[in-house]
Amino acid sequence: MARDDNPLVYSTGSGRIVAPESKPARPKGDGIVRIQRQTSGRKGKGVCVISGVDLDDTALEKLAAELKKKCGCGGAVKEGVIEIQGDKRELLQQLLEAKGMKVKLAGG
Repeated sequence: MARDDNPLVYSTGSGRIVAPESKPARPKGDGIVRIQRQTSGRKGKGVCVISGVDLDDTALEKLAAELKKKCGCGGAVKEGVIEIQGDKRELLQQLLEAKGMKVKLAGG
């Protein structure tokens, strides 16, 4: 008697039923890693944004940690995008190409 438009929310045997939350999947990229410089919303401070990396979350965190260590600066991983502080696009391009990735410098 379960229907899709009227899901079960309570059972006398187990109590309230919580539907499992599913994380939205990241869109599949075109195989090109893009590095762009952004300053918007950061009070003029520039960061390099690396997008298009087709790795899972743990591998993305490891890659970000390695890039931060090689660049000697801070950064973060947010929503499948790596942010590295400062304008180090050329260095990041060399490091990613050494890992066998196809890299493009995007933006100005």
